[in-house]
Amino acid sequence: MEKNISQQLLEFIENSPTCFHAVQAMTDILSAEGFTELKENQKWHIENGGRYFVTRNGSSLTAFTVPFQEMKGMHIIASHSDSPSFKIKENPELESEGHYIRLNVEGYGGMIRAPWFDRPLSVAGRVIVKDKAQGGFRSILVDIGRDLVMIPNLAIHMDRQINDSCKYNIQKDMLPIYGDLSAKGTFMKLIADTAGVPEEEILGHDLFLYNRQKGTVWGASGEFLSCSRLDDLQCAFASLKGFLAGKRQEYLAVHCVLDNEEVGSGTKQGAASTFLYDTLTRIHTSLGLSQEDYLIHLADSFMISADNAHAVHPAHTDKADPANWSYINGGIVIKFSASQKYCTDGVSAAIFRDLCQRAGVPVQTFVNRSDMAGGSTLGNISNTQVALNTVDIGLPQLAMHSPYETAGVKDTGYLIRAAEEFFC
Repeated sequence: MEKNISQQLLEFIENSPTCFHAVQAMTDILSAEGFTELKENQKWHIENGGRYFVTRNGSSLTAFTVPFQEMKGMHIIASHSDSPSFKIKENPELESEGHYIRLNVEGYGGMIRAPWFDRPLSVAGRVIVKDKAQGGFRSILVDIGRDLVMIPNLAIHMDRQINDSCKYNIQKDMLPIYGDLSAKGTFMKLIADTAGVPEEEILGHDLFLYNRQKGTVWGASGEFLSCSRLDDLQCAFASLKGFLAGKRQEYLAVHCVLDNEEVGSGTKQGAASTFLYDTLTRIHTSLGLSQEDYLIHLADSFMISADNAHAVHPAHTDKADPANWSYINGGIVIKFSASQKYCTDGVSAAIFRDLCQRAGVPVQTFVNRSDMAGGSTLGNISNTQVALNTVDIGLPQLAMHSPYETAGVKDTGYLIRAAEEFFC
């Protein structure tokens, strides 16, 4: 079972080199399951017992099911679709010393930079063209799908301190080599050919580098898995699997995947946006319910903010809180922060622990060292738009924000089981 789930996860991530591809992969799964797609620019016609999904920007998605009987409230799991990477700038080609063509990139999110060197990379994302048939604009997903660029390290003979403490300047050190001088002027043509449109028709693009190394299950007993973008596609995948497996009988069941968490969530498709609020209120309106009905349901609702957590690193145990250690394959991690970088409190922790007991799933805790600043996630940000009891959880992993992260084969299944129980 664990092996099967791990292979499904690795396949899902391999087919999701960017947030746009991840959302497309989920919409394909939902459509195959009989869910109806709604459009934000059209009227919604929602029925009791119906199954629906809506996207925003092609990078955020909310799927939901309406119970046949009167709903008691809402059960929501929120995760995110984006991961740290390098975004390709406008006018992407840079000629270097009359011999190389490099791509002009900027950092997206707080990535670990060193592992991006000396490994085959490719380019994926979307291009925007005019829709000649229906008017407006059309987004086309692209994935070069082959080893295309590389960021070479400087040889140790030229930097004897490279193994001490090296600071990498993105504009100088981390521009990937695309080709020799013969490649000049070909990059956007390659993108256009991949999209199946003339180069001159591309009016905009959102293109990113991604690691080409395939995911793998490894370890003495096959207990670990490693691949790109585990943060946070592992949670998004598990949430979707549990959402589809749950009975979804009494509560409005919501699988929500938001974009731009890695850069603060402050976009129209991020956790700070009105996307979730808009969706929930439109559901109520379409069902003939009032704003007061929505607020009553909100008070009886619960959200799980699912974003991966830090496992204790065996070589750096001093970086962990002395009393709250979480381990790979040890179960779902509840995340706490006195500063409310994580929004878990006593009530939401109790509710989630009870849920996991019912699901037969182990639980761990994570708290940052008191003298170390930690990261934040989407739970507390989302609560500024949709205020309800929320717990911040995640699956334990190592090397978070590396282009090749490590997690456990058991933990994905734990979250699927908890999500299935949650979506009762």
